[in-house]
Amino acid sequence: MANLKEVRNRIASVTSTQQITKAMKMVSAAKLKRATNAIVQLRPYAEKLREILANVSASVEGGASPYIVDRKPNKVLVVVIASNRGLAGAFNANVIKAANQLIAERYGEQLRAGNVSIVGIGKRAQDYYLRRQYQVIGDNSELFAALNFENTSKVTEAIMTAFADGTYDRVELVYNRFRNAAVQILTTEQLLPLLPTKVEAEQLSVEVDYIIEPTKEKIIEELIPKAIKVQLYKAVLDSHASEHGARMTAMDKATDNAGELLKSLKLSYNQARQAAITTELTEIVSGAAALSNG
Repeated sequence: MANLKEVRNRIASVTSTQQITKAMKMVSAAKLKRATNAIVQLRPYAEKLREILANVSASVEGGASPYIVDRKPNKVLVVVIASNRGLAGAFNANVIKAANQLIAERYGEQLRAGNVSIVGIGKRAQDYYLRRQYQVIGDNSELFAALNFENTSKVTEAIMTAFADGTYDRVELVYNRFRNAAVQILTTEQLLPLLPTKVEAEQLSVEVDYIIEPTKEKIIEELIPKAIKVQLYKAVLDSHASEHGARMTAMDKATDNAGELLKSLKLSYNQARQAAITTELTEIVSGAAALSNG
C-alpha cells in the first residue's frame, strides 16, 4: 500500500504541474498577441525610415552627423536583449551564447584589453554578465515593466551620447527577432555607427528623387537620432514578442510531457492496485483454507 500512496502523491503533483503549465501557456498566448501587434505595426515604419535615410545620407558628407562616423572599434559596447524571467526554453541562453560568440569572434582583442562593455536589457542578461565580472553599464531590468518608445529612447540616448563623445567606437545589438510563436531568429545588428546595410547599399544604386525641405543636412540631423531610437525599440519589441512565443511553446511542451507522465503514472498505479488486490485475495483464500483444514 505504501507504493500506492507514493504513486497517488506523484499523480497529484504532476496534475498540479500540468494545470500550472496550461495556465502559463494561456497567459503567454494573451501577452504574445499584444506583443505581436506592437512589432508588426512598427516594422514597416522602421524599414521605410531606414530606406529614406540610406538614400538621403548617400549624398551627404560623413561629418554631417556624429552617429555615422565609422571609427576603428577600439572600445565596443554590446547591447544584449534578454528577458526578466525564465521558463522560456533556451530563449535567454541562446541570446547570451550569440553575444558571447560575437565578442569572441570579432572583439576578442578588445575584450582582453578590457574594452568591451555590456548593456543588458532584461534581468537575465544583466545578472549573467555581472556574475562574470564584465563591465555592465546601467540597469535596465525594469524596462519591460513599462515598455514603450519613450522609456526605450532614454536607454538609446545614453548610448548615443557615449558614442558621440568617443566612449565607444562601435555599438552592437544582439537579440531574438520574432518570426512566429515557434521560431525566434538570433540576430546581430550594428546600432552605431549607423551605416547602410549590404541590402541598403545595393538599393542605393537605384536613385530615388526626394523633394527635401529645408535641406538634406537638416533632414539628416533629425532623421538619424530617430532612426537609431527606432532601431533599438524595434529590437526590444522583437525580443519581447519572441520571449512570449518561446514561453508559450515551452509551456505547451511541458503540458504535453506532464500528460504523458500522468498516463505512465496512472498505469503504474493501476498495476500496483491490482497487485495489492491480488495479494489481499491470496491472503484471504489462504486464511480460509487454513481455517477449514483446522
